[in-house]
Amino acid sequence: MKQLYTLLLLQCLFATVAPAQDMVQVHQTIDTLTSPYFHGRGYIEDGDKKAAAYIQNRFQQLGLKPLGNSYFQYFTFPVNRITETPRLQVNGVQLIPGKDFLARASSASGIGSATVLALDTAVFNSEAAAQKFFSKNFSKKALVYRQQDSKRLSLLPQNYLLKLQKAKVHIILQPKELLTTVAHEQDAVPVLEVKESAWPAGATVVNYCVKAEVNAAHQTQNVAAFVKGSAQPDSFLVFTAHYDHLGGQGKSVYFPGANDNASGTTMLLELAAYYSKPENQPKYSIAFIAFAAEEAGLLGSFYYVQNPLFPLNQIRFLTNLDLLGTGDDGLMVVNGKVHEQEFALLTSLNEQHKYLSQIRSRGKAANSDHYPFSEKGVPAFFFYTLGGTAAYHNTQDFAAQLPLTKFPEVFKLLTDFTAALQQ
Repeated sequence: MKQLYTLLLLQCLFATVAPAQDMVQVHQTIDTLTSPYFHGRGYIEDGDKKAAAYIQNRFQQLGLKPLGNSYFQYFTFPVNRITETPRLQVNGVQLIPGKDFLARASSASGIGSATVLALDTAVFNSEAAAQKFFSKNFSKKALVYRQQDSKRLSLLPQNYLLKLQKAKVHIILQPKELLTTVAHEQDAVPVLEVKESAWPAGATVVNYCVKAEVNAAHQTQNVAAFVKGSAQPDSFLVFTAHYDHLGGQGKSVYFPGANDNASGTTMLLELAAYYSKPENQPKYSIAFIAFAAEEAGLLGSFYYVQNPLFPLNQIRFLTNLDLLGTGDDGLMVVNGKVHEQEFALLTSLNEQHKYLSQIRSRGKAANSDHYPFSEKGVPAFFFYTLGGTAAYHNTQDFAAQLPLTKFPEVFKLLTDFTAALQQ
């Protein structure tokens, strides 16, 4: 096997390198996917549906065929949505949604005024302190506590947990950035997350408004297409990327998701464009799958492996593309320690062409859409770039701050690697 990979590497070294990227098109795609029209590619303003339609249209323009009867593979799941932009005043001072505070993804609806009740952290160490604190009337209170105390609260006895739900609103103070996620269920009370730096000293009263609803069967869709192979059309190489992100909170707040994962979706579309050209037709068929609901727990990829559009054992190799907008510090390959021969081939190609400063490897990890395939025995890598931006799961992950430092080099490495796998 070692001799085979040496031969493949030599063949690849003399192959024509993929042409330089049209970075104008790359920027246009990322700008489009992160625009207010797509509203965070999530669950209000039809963000995920608009993004899926955009990807389908790009596939059609390139002449790619749908993997199934349609480009779309539909499924449903429950999601809690913050349907209006939340409001919060502290001591009469209006805080800025998206910058100073957010509603927690799982927040319930609520509106009103409440007096501040700061958590006494002695409740974690003293039963006497706990009994004294929980003897208070919570019904008109805004319970305020630090993010690091959230988990400790959840471990308190059930009678205390029930008392916590009597508060009108919970306010969690975050020491760093305001991050969010996707929730399938709703909390018992409204929950607002506030940056500690924005919380005024001596806060005594809050006015708040949160409007949220659970959609028990939100319909979304994977988008899948392929280019037929010239020599072995029943063998597939697969590129995947999740196009969804976190959506928004009402019309005024949305999470652009430039690095996560407009960058990977753009790379997927660039690869589709490359392999759609007759002069680049692959020997194996190549499938391009844009997954929905990755941020909700890899739901799109789990649904796909349970309902594959062609047999999973026909996949020669799968490469998942997520967080590809940087590269200053190189590239990480999840499953690099699992598929050592393919990783050795990849690093040899990089060393020859000097694409990236380093390629690091990790073992198995359930952190993106490669994972459900790996669990089914499909050989797969997950690529993500390193360095360059700290914006993640917040309102600051917008297109203009994304450096795209090594985007062309990652593209060339991917096409070289794909060529070698087909030898």
